[in-house]
Amino acid sequence: MNPYALSMIVSSLALGTILTLSSYHWILAWIGLEINTLAIIPMMTKTPHPRAIEAATKYFLTQAAASALILFSSILNAYILGEWSINSPTHPISATLLSIAIAMKLGIAPFHFWLPEVLQGSTLQTGLILSTWQKLAPMALLLQLSQSVNLNLMLTLGLLSTIIGGWGGINQTQIRKVLAFSSVAHLGWMLAILKISPQLTLLNFFLYILMTSTLFLTFMFLNTKNMYELSTSWSKTPALTALSMLSLLSLSGLPPLTGFMPKWLIAQEMVKQNMIMFALLILLSTLLSLFFYLRLTYSMSL
Repeated sequence: MNPYALSMIVSSLALGTILTLSSYHWILAWIGLEINTLAIIPMMTKTPHPRAIEAATKYFLTQAAASALILFSSILNAYILGEWSINSPTHPISATLLSIAIAMKLGIAPFHFWLPEVLQGSTLQTGLILSTWQKLAPMALLLQLSQSVNLNLMLTLGLLSTIIGGWGGINQTQIRKVLAFSSVAHLGWMLAILKISPQLTLLNFFLYILMTSTLFLTFMFLNTKNMYELSTSWSKTPALTALSMLSLLSLSGLPPLTGFMPKWLIAQEMVKQNMIMFALLILLSTLLSLFFYLRLTYSMSL
């Protein structure tokens, strides 16, 4: 790709996210999200392969639909309450529509179907941007909206995401699809605790970005796209393989590692709120994800 075009696209990506992060008006936030969506599409179609074009089309359609829903619900909110600012109390109907639209943008179950397909169709570099940078803006909006959202809706979407994220990843051999389902499961955890403690959502989000970036960069360095290619990595780069195994186990939330901390704190907060049954269910759904992380770890250690 032409370096000038690439610099334009990357700066547009940055601009879109920064615009959404710094906006207090729904229209401005919407413009930021649109710039973000339009900037990533040329990066996805950089390799003119049918899979890449298909991925870009799917991504564009879902993001456009979600953006339209955000615009509609913010206009509805302004019509009912006469209020455009993001951090002011939102009307319940608008808040529900907005949380559904943002869930579509993030790829939270049951709006997750586009995410594995899109990640599989794009390169690891684009996959890294999609899994980390592209989630910053919608997550910021969701955090500002956290006090207006419907608790039952959030809990339902969260539990569904952790179960589907675990279930979907079990049968996969493609690393990008596994990472997509892992993303769905992690976002489920963030959504479940969003209304009760937004600070924990933020902590979980930052740790998720850190560990996912580590894994994507490792796989880019090793140039592996499925599990079978991973089994040769130990002989090539033992130190890096050992580190990425630890990152995988951390992402799955095993006790001595970083990824355990947010899960523990979230479960603790839920028990404090007397949601013991829900905490049990969401922790059991993590076992599904643990299975495919262990599978990846095992194939790396061969």
